[in-house]
Amino acid sequence: MEKKDSALHVRPGGSRVRSELEGAALGRKPRSRRTAKEYTDRILQGDRIVLAQAITLAESTRPDDEAMALEILDACLPYTGKSTRVGVTGIPGAGKSSIIEVLGMHLIRDRGEKVAVLAIDPSSQLSGGSILGDKTRMATLAAQEMAFIRPSPSRGSLGGVARRTRETMLLCEAAGFQNIIVETVGVGQSETAVRSMVDFFLLLMLAGAGDELQGMKRGVMEMADLVAINKADGANKTRAQQARIETQNALHFFPPAPTGWVPRAVTCSAMTGEGISGLWQIMLEHSALLRGNGWFDRVRRSQMRQWMYEIIEHTLLIDFRTRPTVRDHLAEIERDVIEGRTTSFRGARQLLGLYRRGNF
Repeated sequence: MEKKDSALHVRPGGSRVRSELEGAALGRKPRSRRTAKEYTDRILQGDRIVLAQAITLAESTRPDDEAMALEILDACLPYTGKSTRVGVTGIPGAGKSSIIEVLGMHLIRDRGEKVAVLAIDPSSQLSGGSILGDKTRMATLAAQEMAFIRPSPSRGSLGGVARRTRETMLLCEAAGFQNIIVETVGVGQSETAVRSMVDFFLLLMLAGAGDELQGMKRGVMEMADLVAINKADGANKTRAQQARIETQNALHFFPPAPTGWVPRAVTCSAMTGEGISGLWQIMLEHSALLRGNGWFDRVRRSQMRQWMYEIIEHTLLIDFRTRPTVRDHLAEIERDVIEGRTTSFRGARQLLGLYRRGNF
């Protein structure tokens, strides 16, 4: 039996103490003892460990953490906005992680550019837990000094993204990452949220996956700037080429984008690397077009405005649920609605009336 005083015994908090000791050796302070200015300075220096800690603050629901995160974001804001923001979505099994890893290695090795990957894992509807295994799936990219991979749980957020993805994106930009790739859950739910925070939206598809697996594709295809048929290699190459032609024909039926960009379909292979550099070249063409005709800044400004209103809505919902006048009657009114003693409309009106009363 292992003794508590043996070298093999792991004491509670041992990992945290060890990481703080290692951080101290590198001149880093424990997260709880660092000021907002120290966070900002370290982030601007490209310190990935402190960047990860700042993201944890931004994702926290504790009031003191949120206050600290807001101060850090305000200080970092002048150093943001210069990256290329790309959203990647597709059905499970389409090879999102594989494509992102190969694409990230292309950016690092061939272009000498830093890349941050914000990988969103689906959370369990029952336990709320997530696997957060993207660092394992992108092991080669994760080992690169010029890469930063941040897996975050979706925790029920709509659009397949985590609640603080936008804040995380800004922090990564301040840390000097020229390219931000957001990998969405890709389980068929609306991907509007990720489209509203990136410059370029890439949809990955498979040849022969079947319409029953790609029932989500029409709504997402309407938002896609590029559709890539992945796994175009070996015996699947011919089918992938045929799928590309069919997809390209389908794209012609969608209304033209006001930006002037014409979406296209291509093939690629994460396994062989074929077509990967071409994906990024198309993204650069898209950026050049929108910067040239003024739509790039116009879209970014629209996204910032939408972000502000989303924060307002989220904050109001939290305030509504935690207001004592609502909280004290919420369960009772909810039960009346569930058991049919009152309508959902009347129940909502009652709760809103209690909420307004609590403001006076």
